[in-house]
Amino acid sequence: MTIQAQIEVLEALAAVDAELKELNDALTQERDGLRSKQTQLSSLDERFERSRKSVEDMERMRNDLLGELRQMGTQVERSREKLSRCRTEREANAAQRELEELRKLYRDREQESEKIESLISQAREEANQLSSEREKLSADLGASQGDVVGRLEVSERDVAEKVTVRDALVAKVTPVLYRRYELLRKRKGSAIAHTSAGTCSACHMQLQPMLFQKLLRADEFGQCPSCNRILYFRPPVPGETENPENA
Repeated sequence: MTIQAQIEVLEALAAVDAELKELNDALTQERDGLRSKQTQLSSLDERFERSRKSVEDMERMRNDLLGELRQMGTQVERSREKLSRCRTEREANAAQRELEELRKLYRDREQESEKIESLISQAREEANQLSSEREKLSADLGASQGDVVGRLEVSERDVAEKVTVRDALVAKVTPVLYRRYELLRKRKGSAIAHTSAGTCSACHMQLQPMLFQKLLRADEFGQCPSCNRILYFRPPVPGETENPENA
């Protein structure tokens, strides 16, 4: 294969690699976006479930306290009746102390019940907010997921087609040149550069006259002393200038 034929293959390979990178970047972005929404929804589900269970647990505690309050209310009434039946000062004092202790316990339970009721109200508010966020995200995910999956399928088919084209081009490149190409592509993103007037098209550095003259003979590839890319001569196109790309 002549060097000109190899140049054409490398240029085609570089173009396919650029297209593949763009497609794969788009695929990654689509997948990450979909995965992010799914992760957020899963997190909201877990938080909502914890909040709902917390409300249930606190409601059970509140109901237990209300049961205790009813029992203690009955005990207070009995203690009052007992106090009213006392015939001696000693009995009255004992009954009064018992009644005061019961009243204190009753007030303590009331305060606990009020505190739990406040916590239940906060937990319900949080659960309602989480439920609203979850429904909104679920609706958004449901509306967009089909479109995203469709785009992913199209992009994956495009990638598969480009890979087939790439494999056919790689088969035309000598193993040594391909290894060199791949090493540079992985390090720099692009592996080839051309010169038309003595300047590297990738890093825009001026080439040594001897190197430029060597490339003009078009019998072998060179290497840019600055960016190390595979370098070759491309005849200038009228009106075209050598602009820098990413070095």
